[in-house]
Amino acid sequence: MPHRGDAPAIVRLAVSIAVGAAAAVGIAQEIPRGAPLAGWAIGAGLFVIWTWLALWPMDNTATETHASKEEPTRLGAFAIILVAAFMSLIGIVEVLSRKDPVLLLVALLSVVASWAAIHTMYAMHYARAYFGTDGPAGVDFHQDDPPRYSDFAYMAVTVGMSYAISDTDIGSSKLRRVIVFHALLSYFFGTVIVALLINLTANVGS
Repeated sequence: MPHRGDAPAIVRLAVSIAVGAAAAVGIAQEIPRGAPLAGWAIGAGLFVIWTWLALWPMDNTATETHASKEEPTRLGAFAIILVAAFMSLIGIVEVLSRKDPVLLLVALLSVVASWAAIHTMYAMHYARAYFGTDGPAGVDFHQDDPPRYSDFAYMAVTVGMSYAISDTDIGSSKLRRVIVFHALLSYFFGTVIVALLINLTANVGS
């Protein structure tokens, strides 16, 4: 059944950004240079947690109803997530030059939050593509029951971690193009996360 606590993606994102902005104002008193990144990490983290608290419990029927529901603001939320994630990388460039362990930790958390938010939006996108107006198409999960959001989360995280599709078959050229962009984004953010971990370890150890 649909989760009663669910809200449109743009609403979850707007509330999460507001909470993150408020947190950034408070954090600015202690670490002014890291406050924007910390605020984004909190906001993006809240968005991811809120989204999956609503979507994860849905069964296949509720998933189909929710995913196929017209929600024109979902694309806007996706765009905001991508823009904010890339903007956070600009702040990380300055943080890296400071070589401050606290700032590096904040930067790492912000990139991890961006990574999780992007995969969350892609999981929703894959569900929307599967339960489109033309009926289930594009992805074969090799199971009798229709997939639920947890299956699409598995698909998104698989692309995010391995930059490839494992045991699901893709039967749509359009969806393959989406997956290529998703894999490239994942590789980019994964590289940044590794670089930050190396810098953080080096600074803590020195």
